[in-house]
Amino acid sequence: MNNPIKSLCCLFLILCTSVLVWAQNAKEQDILDTFLHKEKLVYKTVDGKDLSMTIFYPNPEQMAAKNPWMMYVHGGGWAGGSPYNILKKATLETLRSLLDQGVICMAIEYRLAKGETNAYDAVVDAKDATRFLLKHAKQYKLDEKQYGIWGGSAGGHLSLVTALGDNADFKGDQELTKFNPKFKCVVSYFPFTSCVNPDLRPGSIFEDGKLFERLLGAPLAEKPELAKLLSPTELLKKNSPPILLIHGDKDTVLPIINSTYMVEVGKEKGADVELLTIKNAAHSFHGEGISPSITELNNYATAFVLEHLKK
Repeated sequence: MNNPIKSLCCLFLILCTSVLVWAQNAKEQDILDTFLHKEKLVYKTVDGKDLSMTIFYPNPEQMAAKNPWMMYVHGGGWAGGSPYNILKKATLETLRSLLDQGVICMAIEYRLAKGETNAYDAVVDAKDATRFLLKHAKQYKLDEKQYGIWGGSAGGHLSLVTALGDNADFKGDQELTKFNPKFKCVVSYFPFTSCVNPDLRPGSIFEDGKLFERLLGAPLAEKPELAKLLSPTELLKKNSPPILLIHGDKDTVLPIINSTYMVEVGKEKGADVELLTIKNAAHSFHGEGISPSITELNNYATAFVLEHLKK
């Protein structure tokens, strides 16, 4: 009797899990279905794995031969998440607004920090995604100069490193090496900004230091050079692209000191770094009575992007 009962229990668990996964995917699909002009494509194959991106296009009547564009890098603790994080409340309205203003947007997949893979590989992938888009700019009607990058949490960190890091330090697909990304702007939501400043760690997910093993592939002490290479504040220069940081003042995952510190470093280096503080907001802008509101912060991000991509 035990075996049939065990089998039925297992089947019940599988069905319940399937329903939960299906429900989550169905919600994303419902939102995706509202975007009428999109395509999914593979931009790179590495270690036998295809890495894809979804391109969201404005309505055809708003399209020109060359269009400004924004590439989105998702969060998820460097080891999870999905390109469809772009459909969450922190960025969905901005996505819609940018499309309405004739800006093409794409959300990319990258190698997650698991096993022998770390955040460096993720940046290489984000660089290669940009290189791929530059290589095929005519095919996808992309402007070869007017483009930027955005992302939240781990994706906010990866977006900053992708935009600020020297292309030569993040070489990937040999067929794409002749293309050198040069972003016009960065929008980074509640990011991690420095591996090397210990003042940022208390009260955060980096407090005990264990997360560095995921980020760097080894303890912090064993990878000092890589730690600098993956620290946006260390990469910041006077001629870096304009950066908008958006951060909640109640964030306990990656506290707002990450962003206030980057603003300070920007002032010291003469770089253009701006911070929009969201009052009463925790990580991912969760919270009651947040100010500015989700709509207002989305509008602010949209205006920032348009200012720098449509000059």
